[in-house]
Amino acid sequence: MAPQRISACLIVQNEQARLAAALESLAFCDEIIVIDGGSHDRTIEIARAANATVIENPWPGFAAQRNLALDAATTEWVLEVDADERISPTLRASIETLLADPPASINVAIFALRNRFLGGLLGPSAKYPAYRARLFRRGSYRHDESRAVHEGIELRERPAVLDGDLEHELAGSLREALTDAWRYAQLDSLHITPTASAASYAKGIVLRPAAKFAYRIVIDGGWRDGWRGALKISLDAGTDALVWILAFAHRDAAAQEPRANASASEHFGRRRVGPLKVVGVAAGARARRAAIERLGELQRRGADVALISEAPGADLQIPSQTVARVAPIALIRALEAEMHVRPIDTVIAFGRRAELVLRLVPASFRPQIADLDAEEMRG
Repeated sequence: MAPQRISACLIVQNEQARLAAALESLAFCDEIIVIDGGSHDRTIEIARAANATVIENPWPGFAAQRNLALDAATTEWVLEVDADERISPTLRASIETLLADPPASINVAIFALRNRFLGGLLGPSAKYPAYRARLFRRGSYRHDESRAVHEGIELRERPAVLDGDLEHELAGSLREALTDAWRYAQLDSLHITPTASAASYAKGIVLRPAAKFAYRIVIDGGWRDGWRGALKISLDAGTDALVWILAFAHRDAAAQEPRANASASEHFGRRRVGPLKVVGVAAGARARRAAIERLGELQRRGADVALISEAPGADLQIPSQTVARVAPIALIRALEAEMHVRPIDTVIAFGRRAELVLRLVPASFRPQIADLDAEEMRG
């Protein structure tokens, strides 16, 4: 059987400094689609020199531009890449292996994003490996054009997880980092619903960014990345605060305009689509056996399930993560990794120790559904 074909889809604007390297890493693709939003430099010339199909389209927004690229693709699979990203050799090999004989049940794949920031690679401060869903069957997904930013696809199924990194040049200078933070804060503030509650603004401007900084430094271990990691986390927390400052400054004008997909509390989050996702946490051999039985039953009823336990899961028919010990910090990290795959709808503890540890985990990492209805599980 011949490998299935793949199109690389890029949206660009004034990217002459970085585009050539991105296109070189995509040489294995069967076609390259470049949508240019109105460049004034050599971007289009560079794309055409790489035999890319170039479509010039005045900038309509991230999601609409990405959908235009998807519509122009002609192959079985599409790979979305930005001009400041590179496909690593290991990731290229993983993609080619998948396309050589893709399972009929797999429509989308995820892989790790590795950020380079001010000349150095980031690890835990950028939540590496922070998975991205950029490879999927053409026609299976589209981008939500009501979003001004964070327009990535929302997974309706459990994806294949590929080896290798998508290498991302996050910022080469402090000026670039600050400019990006300002630009994304402006876009993100468009998704905030105006509120009369001073407490909401205080939480968004002060409390949440402070908690985020502490969490990312301590729990995520961002301190391991040194000054670059501390600066990156500070910028992320500051951007969150700026989003709410802008929302507060423009609250009167915003109140006069309906805002699609606006939420006063969840503008940073991912939305749930597709089947219910259930994650089990098991501490001890007996609890693990009970978890496997219960999660297997839920899986047969249509749920997307995963298990976090202290024993390897190679023998399982369900996805699993192994932790050295079910303890608060290890469990938080494991749950966050599962959230990167697909948002979690409910977490079930198996065994007394797992129940006690789960109570020590922040509520945002342990959503609960009292009764699991079969129809709800199918999405």
